[in-house]
Amino acid sequence: MTDLSASSTQRLAALRELHPRRIDLSLDRMHRLLSALGRPERELPAVVHVAGTNAKGSLIALLAAMLQAAGRRVHTYQSPALFRTSESIRLAGLAHAPNKEIDEAAFAKLLLRVLDANGGAPLTSFEGETAAALLAFAETPADLVLLETGLGGRLDATNVVDAPLLTVLTPIDLDHTDFLGAKLTEIAREKSGIIKSGSPCVVGRQHVEALTSIRQVASSVGAPLFEHGQDWDAYEQHGRLVYQDENGLLDLPLPSLVGRHQIDNAGLAVAAALRLGTLRPDDRAIARGLTNTSWPGRLQMLAPQGLAAVLPEGSELWVDGGHNGAAAAVIAQAMSEMDERSGKRLHLVLGMLKSKSLEAFLKPFAGLARSVTGLTLPDVSRAYAEPYEAGQIANAASALSIYAQPAANLEEGLAAIAVRANGKPVRVLVCGSLHLAGTCLAADAAAKAASKRTGLAGGG
Repeated sequence: MTDLSASSTQRLAALRELHPRRIDLSLDRMHRLLSALGRPERELPAVVHVAGTNAKGSLIALLAAMLQAAGRRVHTYQSPALFRTSESIRLAGLAHAPNKEIDEAAFAKLLLRVLDANGGAPLTSFEGETAAALLAFAETPADLVLLETGLGGRLDATNVVDAPLLTVLTPIDLDHTDFLGAKLTEIAREKSGIIKSGSPCVVGRQHVEALTSIRQVASSVGAPLFEHGQDWDAYEQHGRLVYQDENGLLDLPLPSLVGRHQIDNAGLAVAAALRLGTLRPDDRAIARGLTNTSWPGRLQMLAPQGLAAVLPEGSELWVDGGHNGAAAAVIAQAMSEMDERSGKRLHLVLGMLKSKSLEAFLKPFAGLARSVTGLTLPDVSRAYAEPYEAGQIANAASALSIYAQPAANLEEGLAAIAVRANGKPVRVLVCGSLHLAGTCLAADAAAKAASKRTGLAGGG
C-alpha cells in the first residue's frame, strides 16, 4: 500500500531502489513513464534546452535573470543540486520575481505520482526526478522552461521535448568518457543530440573537433546554427561587456558572476536571449540580468564570519563546484588573476569522485597552489559513485610537486591551513565537486548561525 505521508526524501529513496545505477542512458524508460503520466512534456511552455560539458548552470542562471528582469515567468531545471534534490526544480512566480524552489509537499506529491505511474518498473533516479519536474512545469503557468541536460544529450532523460524554441550548446570538453565516448568528436555528437529540426541552436565557444560534430548533427536534422566566433562574439572592453552580431553592438555591464570565463558565458546568454522571438528581453532587461545573477557554489567567496573565521585575518575562503579538467583550467585562471592583484597564497581543499580525472583537475593548479588538502567526500551514495580517498588526492598532488596532506573533514583541513599560514592572510579554495561545494556552504551557514548565537549570548 502506498504511504501517502512519505516525505520526498523517502520517495527519492524508493526511486533509487528501482535501478542499480543512477546513469543508464536510454530514452525508452522515459517515454514509457511519460506516456503513463499523460505526456506532460507535450504541455510545457516554450523550452530552451541546454547541453554541454561546463557552464550550463551559469548560462541558465544568467538567462533566467535576464528573462525575469523583463517580466517573463521562468521555470528552470538544473542538476546536480547543492543541498536538496528539490532545488533542481524551480518554478515561476510573479513577473519580475525570481523563481523559487519547489516546496517539499508539492515535490513529494509529484514523486508519488511518478512512482505510481511507473509501477515498479526499472527507472533511474534521475529519470524519475526529471519526470517530476516535467509534471510541475506542465501544470504551473509560465512563459519559458530552461531545461538543463543531466549528462549527455541524445539519450539524456530531458531529451523528450520534440520542438524546443531554442537549443544551446555550452563549451564541450572531455568528460564522462565512459558514457559518451573517448573522443571529443564522439562526446560532441552525443551532446548535440538535443538539436531538433527547425529549432535554432546557439553555440558557445568550442574546440574545432567539437564544432565539426555539432555542424554535422545540425545539418543532418535541418537546424540553423548561431555560432560563437562566426555569427556572434562577446568580449570585455574598458570594464564593459561588448556583444556583437550581425545586428550591431550592445554595450553592457560585466556579469556579476566572478571569473574571466563568465565573459564567454554572459555572451552566450545574451546570444540566446536575442534568439527568443517574442519572448526576447529588451536591452535594459539584459543589462539588469547580467548584474543581478546569482549562482551559489560557483566561484563564490564566503563571508569571514563563518568557516573562514578560523583563517588569519584578511584571508579569503572561496568555493566552486567545478569537477573536471576544463573547469579547473578556468578556475585556476581566475585564482591566478586574483593572486596577481593581492598576492595571497592559494591553498586548495579538494574532494572528487573517481568518475573524474584527478590528474586533469590538479594540473592547472601546479605552480599556483601552495598546498592541497585532500578530503574523502562525505555522505556519497557509493552505489552510484565512488569518491577518491583523501590520501589518494594527497598523493596525486604530491606527484605534481604540490605540498599535500589528507584531512578527516573540511573543518580539520581549514584549521591545518591556518596553522601553516602562520598569521599571514591566505586564499583558500574548496573545490572538485558540487557535493563538496554544498557541504561547504551548509557548514558555513551552520558556523555563521553558531557565531551569531555565541555573540548574542555574550552580549546578554
